[in-house]
Amino acid sequence: MGLLIDGKWHDQWYDTDKHGGEFVRESAQLRDWVTRDGGKGPDGQPGLPAEPGRYHFYVSLACPWAHRVMIMRKLKGLEDLIGLSHVSPLMLDQGWTYDVDEGASGDPINGVDYHHQLYTLTDSHYTGRVTVPALWDKQGARIVNNESAELLRMCNGAFDELTGNRLDFYPEDLRETIDAVNEDVYDHINNGVYKSGFATEQEVYEKHVVALFDSLDRMEARLAKHRYLAGEWFTEADIRLFSTLIRFDAVYHGHFKCNLRRIEDYPNLSNYVRELYQWPGIKETVNFDHIKRHYYYSHDNINPTRIVPYGPVLGLERPHDRERLPGKGIREKG
Repeated sequence: MGLLIDGKWHDQWYDTDKHGGEFVRESAQLRDWVTRDGGKGPDGQPGLPAEPGRYHFYVSLACPWAHRVMIMRKLKGLEDLIGLSHVSPLMLDQGWTYDVDEGASGDPINGVDYHHQLYTLTDSHYTGRVTVPALWDKQGARIVNNESAELLRMCNGAFDELTGNRLDFYPEDLRETIDAVNEDVYDHINNGVYKSGFATEQEVYEKHVVALFDSLDRMEARLAKHRYLAGEWFTEADIRLFSTLIRFDAVYHGHFKCNLRRIEDYPNLSNYVRELYQWPGIKETVNFDHIKRHYYYSHDNINPTRIVPYGPVLGLERPHDRERLPGKGIREKG
């Protein structure tokens, strides 16, 4: 794990000492938007028009933040419009690499060896963490956006007129509910596993691991009453939670010491994960080889032997019981 400082790569771990043992995630810096007609983004961000073949995703199959964008790309039928390259699961002294021999796809667009080179192609003096996912504009030869939450929203709407896909993962009448769930899930679950796993002080770790499981308890209770997080409709909130839950028992429970309970120990969450995993198109976005090798091999400060566990057996193809609750699938836009 490293970062760029004035365009120069540094193999440098997070400075938790500066924050009292806390892992502090850096905010994404590249925030332009792709919109239907090139108009401004929802908060006035510079806009670029949705065009077939113009954009390309750079992702990691191991990373939950990239995974949620991969799921949205699949469900919105964007595979023919937006290409995709993935890094190797092994993130070592040069960070994410496109070395095919280590399991990457290679980079057919720019031919770079390392993901950080895409950032310096965008800005030769870039300073900050080098993250996935990143949306590349082939016409402008730069990264447009590296914030996964915003990329979800772009995929949900910008390309509809090109694909004819009218599925809506952020329906207007459910936005207040979705936003509230997202806030809890992001802070305490999506990022909570990292705040627990990367903590370097006992009290900090315990604070975050308790908050993580309190939030999982809230989601378990919510899913006892609703088939999906926002009710009867499958929305972006479900995609955002799923990308963490699918990694939980295989990685976060052991590697990040998030071990009060497994997802398998939650009746509703475990059935919910199986339903979403079995949803058409989602299973093929999940790669446990990349997931397990990335975490257990790349974080040598946490796992210095770099031994990758053989298990666990997850049984994700088992039947689920979510049909007992009313559900309507994914809403289409009016």
